[in-house]
Amino acid sequence: MSDALEVGKPVPDVSLVSDKGETVALSDFKDKQAVVLYFYPKDDTRGCTKEACSFRDLSADFAEKGAVILGVSPDDTDSHVNFRDKFSLPFPLLSDPNGNVAQRFGIWVEKNRDGNKYMGVERTTIVIGKDGNVKKLFPNVDVDGHVEEVLAALD
Repeated sequence: MSDALEVGKPVPDVSLVSDKGETVALSDFKDKQAVVLYFYPKDDTRGCTKEACSFRDLSADFAEKGAVILGVSPDDTDSHVNFRDKFSLPFPLLSDPNGNVAQRFGIWVEKNRDGNKYMGVERTTIVIGKDGNVKKLFPNVDVDGHVEEVLAALD
């Protein structure tokens, strides 16, 4: 079942396991002004590292606006721990090992690399408002300048 995301529509309350081994649900953050849920393909790869480090570098600015950042990829929690520690990432990384949440949100897509087709995450960021609805949607993200755009969307 797909809950394709649309601005103004509610985001399903999903739960995933974090890099700390804890189950994290979106509903855990109802007291936050916004949740920045960013989906990325793979830990410790060029684009994903650049995106994560950009979120890290501006994390205090997000916190000032009452927003929490959550990164999600299909990698397992061990991979997330290594990625978090290597780059000092100050926000939770959530594991979606079979892409179930990405599928549900309509961002688990067929990809093609060097003629090989496979299923994977389309780099997407969802800003969820305090009301639990999609405030802003950034599909098929280009990493350069993206985090600044997300931060500006919180105003």
